Amino acid sequence: MTKPKILLLGEIDHAHASWNALSSIAEIVTPRSTCREDFIAECQTPHLNDVLIAYRTFTSVSITGLWDEPLIAALPRSLRFCAHNGAGYDQIDIAACSAREPPLRVSNVPSAVDDATADTAVFLILGALRNFNSSMHALRAGAWKGSPAPELGHDPQGKTIGILGMGGIGRNMKAKTDVFGFSTIYHNRSPLSERLAAGAEYVSFEELLARSDVLSLNLPLNPKTHHIISTPEFAKMKRGVIIINTARGAIIDENALVQALESGQVRSCGLDVFEDEPRVHPGLIGNPNVVLLPHMGTWTVETQTAMEEWCISNVRTVLEQGKLKSPVPEQIDL
Repeated sequence: MTKPKILLLGEIDHAHASWNALSSIAEIVTPRSTCREDFIAECQTPHLNDVLIAYRTFTSVSITGLWDEPLIAALPRSLRFCAHNGAGYDQIDIAACSAREPPLRVSNVPSAVDDATADTAVFLILGALRNFNSSMHALRAGAWKGSPAPELGHDPQGKTIGILGMGGIGRNMKAKTDVFGFSTIYHNRSPLSERLAAGAEYVSFEELLARSDVLSLNLPLNPKTHHIISTPEFAKMKRGVIIINTARGAIIDENALVQALESGQVRSCGLDVFEDEPRVHPGLIGNPNVVLLPHMGTWTVETQTAMEEWCISNVRTVLEQGKLKSPVPEQIDL
C-alpha cells in the first residue's frame, strides 16, 4: 500500500525527531511554488493531488497567501485535514473549510502558547504602567532618564486589570498578575466556572470598559471581534487607561487608538501585534509612551518547540486514527 501524503507548508525548526519519525508511516512532500499564483496552479498537478493532510505554519502565507475561499476551492480534493501551527488561525477561513465537500478539518495548538504569551503581556503591562519606554531609549542615547524626565509611572498594587477574552492565555495572565496585586475582572460570551475564574469577577462588556485601569485583549480575530475596540469604546473607559494587546492587531482600530493616546484618554499601551504587520502605525512609533514588540509573544525555544510537537501530534493522530487531536472550536461538532 502507498503511504498517505503530508504537505509541509513552512519549516520544522525544532521538533525534528518527531517530524522525521512520521516518514515511517507517511510520505512528506513540499511545494515547489514560491508564490500564491504558482501554488494554486501546483495544486492541480500530480505532485500535490494525493495529499491527505497539510502541516501549516503562520509564515507559509508567503507561499500560499491567505487560506480564503478561492484558495480552499483550489486545494487538492484529497486534502481532508490542515494542522495549523498556531493558537490563532485568522489566516484560515474556517467557514469555507467547513462548507467544502468533503469538509476540510482544521486544528490549532490551543494551549501551547499560554505561558509565553501571558509572560509577554505581563512585560508590556509593567512597562506601560511604569512608563519605562521613553527612559529606556533616553538611556541608550546617553541622556539618562531624558530631559525632561518622564512623568512618574504607577504601581500595579490595587489596580484593576480587565481581561477581554478569559481563555487559556487570559487565565494564565490572571494568575501572574495576581502576584503583582492586581484585582481582575473579565468579560467572555458567558461566565466561567468558579474554578476556572479563580476569583476573577465576571462583568458586562460595558462594565469592563468602565472599570479597568489596564485593559488586556485576549480575543481571537474574526468578523465579530474586528475593531471591537474603537472610538466609542475608548470614550467609555477611564481617562488614562492602559491598553495591552497580545492577541491580533485588528481587534483594535489603530487610528482610533492613536487619537486616544494623543488626547490622553489612553495614557499608554503595550502592543505585540498590529493591524498591518510588519507595518506599524507611525502614530504608535512616534509616541514615547507606548511599548512595542514585533510579535514576539511566543518567541521562545520552549514554546516554539511545544507548538511544533503539538501540531505534529495532530498530524500523527490523523494518520493513525483518522481525526485531529485538537480541532478548532467551530468544527467540534462538524
